[in-house]
Amino acid sequence: MNRKLLILDVALIAAVIYAGVRTRDQVRAAKEREAAALSRKVAPAPPPPSAPLAPVPPVMPSSYAAVAQNMLFDRSRNSTVVVETPAAPPPKPVPALPFYHGQMRLPGEDPIVILSLGSNAEHQAVHPGEEIGPFKLVGATSRELAFEWEGQTIRKSLDDLLDRSGAGAPAPSAANGSRPGQTPRAAQSQAGPGADIADGVKACVANDSYGDGAVVDGYRKSLRSTPFSSECRWERVK
Repeated sequence: MNRKLLILDVALIAAVIYAGVRTRDQVRAAKEREAAALSRKVAPAPPPPSAPLAPVPPVMPSSYAAVAQNMLFDRSRNSTVVVETPAAPPPKPVPALPFYHGQMRLPGEDPIVILSLGSNAEHQAVHPGEEIGPFKLVGATSRELAFEWEGQTIRKSLDDLLDRSGAGAPAPSAANGSRPGQTPRAAQSQAGPGADIADGVKACVANDSYGDGAVVDGYRKSLRSTPFSSECRWERVK
């Protein structure tokens, strides 16, 4: 019995010694592997190829135009200034044109046009360049008349200027104590040459007291009779 126990004890001791030796060998081998791993130099791997970066485009004003053009202090963010122009006033209406009653043309002379400012107004002999009411006669042909008014040239055919109301020129009324059938005398004035109607020619003032050939302020009065009326003008004395 004792012998068996002794053998068992020897076997256990041998097993413990074997286990200790094996453990020591494994620990030593592990340390050697660790030391070898730590002392081994590993060559670095080459870096992977990289594509070149795209070039950065230059900064252009158009890229930030929206920021520069927006009005940051306005809720609409609109930099366009709207200038409200006032509406143009309505054009001035053209007054009624004079009525046409006829004209006369003499060789070498300007045409004489008989006009009136109304159906019952007095007929006037007007030459081109002379004024009648707010209009100036600037042209006369056998078909039309041309008037100037407010810088505008108005052309009308003779048929459009005829008086179709049927009223004629007013007859002179008895005044200033004249008897019926007598022509009343208009009050005369000492006025000289009137407004300029051409270069070196001025119009006559109605009912002036100067006779034909009178010279006033360097102008000579000239009277000429026509089949329709008498023509009066002041011509510069040369």
